[in-house]
Amino acid sequence: MNLIFQKPRPDAIGAFTSLLCIVHCVVTPFVFLAQACTIDTCETSPFWWSSLDYLFLIMSLFSIYHSTQTTSNKLIKPILWSNWSLLFLLITNEKLELFWLPEAITYITAFILAVVHIYNLKYCQCKDDNCCVKNG
Repeated sequence: MNLIFQKPRPDAIGAFTSLLCIVHCVVTPFVFLAQACTIDTCETSPFWWSSLDYLFLIMSLFSIYHSTQTTSNKLIKPILWSNWSLLFLLITNEKLELFWLPEAITYITAFILAVVHIYNLKYCQCKDDNCCVKNG
């Protein structure tokens, strides 16, 4: 855990964001079950709460972009981008209610994203400028 909080890196931010996203998704049903509400107010969540999904997606997008610029492992890039894309599609599907999917798929995808960020942070960082892909 020390490795994550030593200095703010894209992978540390990405892992933290993914874990917050999981907590947000898991806690949501309990928050609304615990509050005393009428039938009308239990059907929908407050706008600020449901918009946290988009905040997490945007933070993850920037974290993945910057992480892929400094990784030394070429497999990490497609894994990060494919997981983020899947998470984006799952959350968009949930908001638009296109078709039903188990919530567990979203949780697993976010968890995998956090694990890949932590793995990349620990094992795949460039030690000098020669190994990194530079924009160009």
